[in-house]
Amino acid sequence: MYFLSGWPKRLLCPLESLEQPLHIQTDPQRVFFAVLSPSQLSIWYCRPSVLIVSYKELPKAASQFGPYKQAEWRSDSTMIAVSTANGYILFFEIPSARDKYLYEPMYPKGSPHVKGTPHYKEEQCAPSLNLEMKKVLDLQASITSLQSMLEDLLVATADGFLHLIHWDGVTNGRKAINLCTVPFSVDLQSSRGSFLGFEDVYIRDMEYCATLDGFAVVFNDGRVGFITPMSSRFTAEQLHGVWAQDVIDGTCVAVNNKYRLMAFGCANGSVQVYTIDTTTGAMQFSHKLELTPKQYPDIWNKTGPVKLIRWSPDSCVVMVTWECGGLSLWSVFGAQLICTLGGDFAYQSDGAKKDPLKISSMTWGSEGYHLWVIDGNSSNIKPERDANNEAHQFGILQFHFIKSALTVNPCMSNQEQVLLQGEDRLYLNCGDATQAQSPRNTSVHSEHKPSRERGPFSDGSLDYQGLSTLLGHRHWHVVQIHSTYLESNWPIRFSAIDKLGQNVAVVGKFGFAHYSLLTKKWKLFGNITQEQNMVVTGGLAWWNDFIVLACYNLNDHQEELRIYLRTSNLDNAFAHITKVQADTLLLSVFRDIVILFRADCSICLYSIERRPEGPNPTASIQILQEVSMSRYIPHPFLVVSVTLTSVRTETGITLKMPQQACEAESIMLNLAGQLIMLQRDRSGPQIRDKDNNPNQKKHLPFCAPVVLAQSVENVWTTCRVNKQKRHLLEALWLSCGGAGMKVWLPLFPRDHRKPHSFLSRRIMLPFHINIYPLAVLFEDALVLGAVNDTVLYDCLYTQTSAREHLEVLFPFCIVERTSQIYLHHILRQLLVRNLGEQALLLAHSCATLPYFPHVLELMLHEVLEEEATSREPIPDPLLPTVAKFITEFPLFLQTVVHCARKTEYALWNYLFAAVGNPKDLFEECLMAQDLDTAASYLIILQNMEVPAVSRQHATLLFNTALEQGKWDLCRHMIRFLKAIGSGETETPPATPTTQEPSSSSGFEFFRHRSISLSQSAENLHSKFNLTKTLSMPSGPSGKRWSKDSDCAENMYIDMMLWRHARRLLEEIKLKDLGCFAAQLGFELIGWLCKERARAARVEDFVFALKRLHEDFHWPFPVIPASSINSPFKNGKYKTAVGEQLLKSQSADTFVNMEMDTGVSNTPRSRSWLGTISSSQREVDTVSSHGPHMQDAFLSPLLSKGDECSIGSATDLTETSSMVDGDWTMVDENFSSLTQSELEHISLELASKGPHKSQVQLRYLLHIFMEAGCLDWCIIIGLILRESSVINQVFSIMQSSDIDGEICQNIKTGLYAVDKWASTDCPGYKPFLNIIKPQIQKLSEIAEEQVQPEAFQPVNPSKVTEQVNPRAEESRTSSGHGTNPQSDGGSSSVSRHEEDKSKTEDEDSLQDSSYDCIVS
Repeated sequence: MYFLSGWPKRLLCPLESLEQPLHIQTDPQRVFFAVLSPSQLSIWYCRPSVLIVSYKELPKAASQFGPYKQAEWRSDSTMIAVSTANGYILFFEIPSARDKYLYEPMYPKGSPHVKGTPHYKEEQCAPSLNLEMKKVLDLQASITSLQSMLEDLLVATADGFLHLIHWDGVTNGRKAINLCTVPFSVDLQSSRGSFLGFEDVYIRDMEYCATLDGFAVVFNDGRVGFITPMSSRFTAEQLHGVWAQDVIDGTCVAVNNKYRLMAFGCANGSVQVYTIDTTTGAMQFSHKLELTPKQYPDIWNKTGPVKLIRWSPDSCVVMVTWECGGLSLWSVFGAQLICTLGGDFAYQSDGAKKDPLKISSMTWGSEGYHLWVIDGNSSNIKPERDANNEAHQFGILQFHFIKSALTVNPCMSNQEQVLLQGEDRLYLNCGDATQAQSPRNTSVHSEHKPSRERGPFSDGSLDYQGLSTLLGHRHWHVVQIHSTYLESNWPIRFSAIDKLGQNVAVVGKFGFAHYSLLTKKWKLFGNITQEQNMVVTGGLAWWNDFIVLACYNLNDHQEELRIYLRTSNLDNAFAHITKVQADTLLLSVFRDIVILFRADCSICLYSIERRPEGPNPTASIQILQEVSMSRYIPHPFLVVSVTLTSVRTETGITLKMPQQACEAESIMLNLAGQLIMLQRDRSGPQIRDKDNNPNQKKHLPFCAPVVLAQSVENVWTTCRVNKQKRHLLEALWLSCGGAGMKVWLPLFPRDHRKPHSFLSRRIMLPFHINIYPLAVLFEDALVLGAVNDTVLYDCLYTQTSAREHLEVLFPFCIVERTSQIYLHHILRQLLVRNLGEQALLLAHSCATLPYFPHVLELMLHEVLEEEATSREPIPDPLLPTVAKFITEFPLFLQTVVHCARKTEYALWNYLFAAVGNPKDLFEECLMAQDLDTAASYLIILQNMEVPAVSRQHATLLFNTALEQGKWDLCRHMIRFLKAIGSGETETPPATPTTQEPSSSSGFEFFRHRSISLSQSAENLHSKFNLTKTLSMPSGPSGKRWSKDSDCAENMYIDMMLWRHARRLLEEIKLKDLGCFAAQLGFELIGWLCKERARAARVEDFVFALKRLHEDFHWPFPVIPASSINSPFKNGKYKTAVGEQLLKSQSADTFVNMEMDTGVSNTPRSRSWLGTISSSQREVDTVSSHGPHMQDAFLSPLLSKGDECSIGSATDLTETSSMVDGDWTMVDENFSSLTQSELEHISLELASKGPHKSQVQLRYLLHIFMEAGCLDWCIIIGLILRESSVINQVFSIMQSSDIDGEICQNIKTGLYAVDKWASTDCPGYKPFLNIIKPQIQKLSEIAEEQVQPEAFQPVNPSKVTEQVNPRAEESRTSSGHGTNPQSDGGSSSVSRHEEDKSKTEDEDSLQDSSYDCIVS
């Protein structure tokens, strides 16, 4: 509410006086302040803080009067009374010298400041004043207290008398009342009061309270009371006193007129706050202000007695200081805001304790922006050092404050922004308004935010700013108030911000100004006379684009209600002005209704509507209703806030007329902390007449007022509607100072059932909060606030001379934004009251909030801490109820385990007794596939159960994690199992730092190994002699496992890993197997060698081939022959072109191939070349519409190897007929390319998978090759369609003693693949035809090996056939060219040949382009 800002300032005194000040007092208007020294009275001006006049007592008179003690101003600031030690009262008159000014501002030449503005001199310059001693009064007794009371001065003396003296000093008007004759009782209803007793009772301190019409007193014996005149005559017979029974150590008193509170300081350091019970007249205890041992363990009981108490000018906060020093600031009902006895105020940066600031006197400056303090420590400063200085160190400090706009303009409480006002700047919590509006920004962030938060205009309701804007960052948006407006209208009295947080308006002494955060510009009155002629009295509010304010017109002496349009110039010509009967004290806007509270205690309702007439739209106002409240309100000044809400208790509203519910308005009135509600009276005949007269509803009378709550500081409510979050939006939020917050929550019957007659419609729930609330975000279940923070800079001043620097004595104060969740408090309160159904409804409506899991966790944690650490047994524990409540949400398992891990071990048994056995919860996690949560439960089980149970559950989790490929978790589980095995059950070892990054998408593990996988066809064969190049790296994990392999625990883990690897192989999940080996450092090659004849044997080649295609997103090969199944209408024409193209392509390839291999076939090649040229010409003539398709078809080639091509490559091969058609299009449209380019494009597209898959397959090929799993090598060779791989496998089979069964298996497998290719996947046939001779040789080997000498080495002569794989291939293929003629049909020939050549061509293409290193 109030926050310290920056460092305090110290005033310099220009006079040669060496006397230290001892008392400071501002005048009632807070424009001047008087400073007393023992023999000197000085008057200072507030802004700028300059000395105006000083009166020095002559030595002779000074010795007669004694030192000055206290000063009191007359209510019109024309006189000062000063009391002295010897019982004299000196009356000083302050005549003002007309039109004489001590200081004038100097403006640079050409500046726009006009000196002709009205009130210019008074505002800008300190006026020249004189001090004349008018009268001396001798009361012949020591004066203990002075108090100005209307036109009289009340003086208490130490001889037990109370003197009432007229300000003009007329002696015969003086009355002395002996306190012994004033009756005192517990309340005013007692028949007669007792008297004080005879001797030595006098008033030590007193203060007059206008709204209670009496004065609070503290007697010298520590008792406190309240004295009130029973009639208008102020005589002993007419006075009556009331005791406060519990206070016996009172030291001082201060009264709060707005809230009718009396704060009594006590000798024990606490402040007891009382109010008067209006019915009995007794003193009623309200609350206590005291430091708690929890917050201030080393000082809370060592503060000494309370020395001074001062309420702020707006009566919202109170400043307290103690004998031992220190300042503390409290809100009106006891929320502590600041205390300088702890933290950086009390300790230096090196930890040394500072002396607290001792205060001998203090007073608030204008609007509460400053606190003037006389530093009691300053008397120690030696005057000699100051004698040389021109201006002397003066013991007056000025503390600066910024305060919430709610303190003075309570209509701000229906907004969701926090707005703080300083004397020359505003602090806003909304983010940059330009960001909130710009669509560019919205689109950038839209994917991260729920739709409701995408910007102010996203959901149609203009009232809501997203969470991101309101909670964006910790810094404030600071708006400097325009200096031109400020210098003639200081101080700022009111400020307001609109609903979107894009415009602010401020009100100073006269007029007002407003600022747009979008344009970053201020708007001031163009005509200064108009500005200076209006004084805003009742505050101001925004309504859409209009500013609504209640003001007093100085020219016409008339109260007015004005509405200005923001977008037009600031001028009365564009304003809508309505005359009002009485002074307006408060103003508020609800939907389209303006509500005024006036000085005659009446409430006026006006309707406001927009009129788009002319260039500038205007708003018109129409009176709806007047409600007189004078029966209920004793004094209009007591009303803190008045607002209209849609909150109601629903009495008298039948469910038949739901449309009235949203329109129902109730008036909420905060009367000195009592929240009073007046509802519309719908019980009368008006409901029936409603259809006849549409305006009838506006004039419904109000019911009698109902008191909802006590000690209320602020009220928040909203007029928005949200069906999903009715609980939060239809609730009423109250801030109650030290008692925390309260929410008046609506209760809804579930599923529209008829509500129980005994179930109340609303319930008031209190809850504590750690911050001072300044705004409520209704939908988001958040409270926004601000908090003071401090920064120490004393390390910058190291010299001893700098010890007196204020920067050393005080930390630098800053204000930080803060927020707090309150939902868990409300849910808990509902559960305590057995309203679990309502709690569920509320929780489900908020389940989408990002911090909802945290809410459940907080609730569980708080209840657990309270109940488990309670010393007495709890008769009705709440924990089982909370646990049952949390099970209603899917986050139950996480909530419990997170709470347990943040709670100490000693409370676990209590927690799990309520929520269930951790073993069962662990199993639930496994069933729900929530492995991370299960791992957390494992840590709990490890601490609560024996190692065997932990191992059993860890094994379960390890196996599940292996199945799901959660490699990080697997690594942790391996560590965990080892820790259990080696007996380190208390401390599982830390995760190794060399751990590889987790990834299930590829074998990134091997990125760190520089293994060359050059695959050029030329050197492929020679490379295979180095079979051990690529052995499994023995990384950190490898070493870790081999370290103590004889350990049973390692064996246990290895068994599980082997079992998992075996399962992956059996299910043909090679990709997962690769990831598994890479992530967990599994010795794949060694294991495969052992399993060669068992798990690593391929049973069904066709199934394995299909699974690999699927696993690696590898497309099946296609035959691009358009003559088959062409889906196009004009199939014939295209088929012709296609056929020629196919012929030409095969020709081209064969020519190139024969040149490569050196087989001369000139006549044949010449004839084919002829075909090529003719087909090329034909294509050119038919494809005129081609080029615009080019990009689409080229893109896959350009993004070669990119993961994005996975989808497209697979989609292409979904249906072969469509693919055929596509190829026709390609062939037709790329006629501008050369023939070989065309071929490359089509081959690339049709038969290559993603680059990553290719790298992975080649890697697996090497692994299997090393492990000797030849059947797998064959399958990978088939997928990659590289005959060199197959040849190499065959050569290995011939050159080494391979098990005959393996050969037989490979032979049967290949025959099965051939059969499957003939029927289901003809794309494989060309490649199978290429390797057919090898298969035949293989069958010969297999037949040989069936003989008993099956295990003899293969005939070495066969190896020579492999010397030139290219020649071998070309021989086979050229021989194969004539082979299928018997099948009939030239198209089949061309298809076979084309595909065969295509495969080979791709081989060479890929072999050359993937001379790669896996990295």
